Amino acid sequence: MRTLVLPDAIHHSSWLECAAEFDGAHRDGAGGEDWSLADLKDPAAFRAFVAELLAAALPETVQKPGYVPCTYLWITDGQAVVGSLAIRHELNDFLFNEGGHIGYSVRPSARRRGHAARALKEAVPIARALKISPLLLTCDEDNPGSRATIEKNGGVLEDVRNGKRRYWIPTE
Repeated sequence: MRTLVLPDAIHHSSWLECAAEFDGAHRDGAGGEDWSLADLKDPAAFRAFVAELLAAALPETVQKPGYVPCTYLWITDGQAVVGSLAIRHELNDFLFNEGGHIGYSVRPSARRRGHAARALKEAVPIARALKISPLLLTCDEDNPGSRATIEKNGGVLEDVRNGKRRYWIPTE
């Protein structure tokens, strides 16, 4: 069963397999930009990484410059981590123009199976509970898969800025 789950150290091995498939490429919605994959092989480091992801959602957590409070979630299919999704609680200038409220990525071997569309559908009520309405989502102009995912979930195109298509999804 596909679902969104909070980051948890029980997914250590599966998360590492998922992350390795990106071969160093940026993973939208994954967080942890300051952590190397090599370091995260250590169980203690991975637990600290998970704690950092969970703390990012708390309003009292001091965010790095340019970052906003964010709920990180992992996309799972059964016990396998197949991707990640982040719900940013507010928008700064960059997020308003190019990043949006939600970022997500699915591991290459699990793409084109509906994981992103299902995850986004599950994320909308979570965003509503966080009092985010409407949701801004963006995707590269040359990413038809992400465009289809957003449109399938009710995204309405507002405009294109700096090569990013900007969509709004109501959460009410």
